[in-house]
Amino acid sequence: MDDRLRQRIEGLINSSPVYVFMKGNKLMPQCGFSNNVVQILNAMAVPFETFDVLSDMEIRQGIKEYSEWPTIPQVYVKGEFLGGSDILIEMYNNGELREKLAVQLAS
Repeated sequence: MDDRLRQRIEGLINSSPVYVFMKGNKLMPQCGFSNNVVQILNAMAVPFETFDVLSDMEIRQGIKEYSEWPTIPQVYVKGEFLGGSDILIEMYNNGELREKLAVQLAS
């Protein structure tokens, strides 16, 4: 990955405490997995920003390389990669997500 793309991705990730790379956006998710993430974050009343990877193939491929994670959506909290849809669902169901967000967003 070239430095320009890395800086662009890091700029997006750091633009909000919770940032989601997804298909579609938080008002109109374009796949079920992205919708799952949006529903979880909305249910927890967590403010977040999104980037629609369908609008930019460079970011769509670059974010997979950046995180070393092959799928979309990808959720970042305070610049740290948290996971995708399955991980968020698991963390939400076992209470770990609420705890992690509370700690990360309080600092």
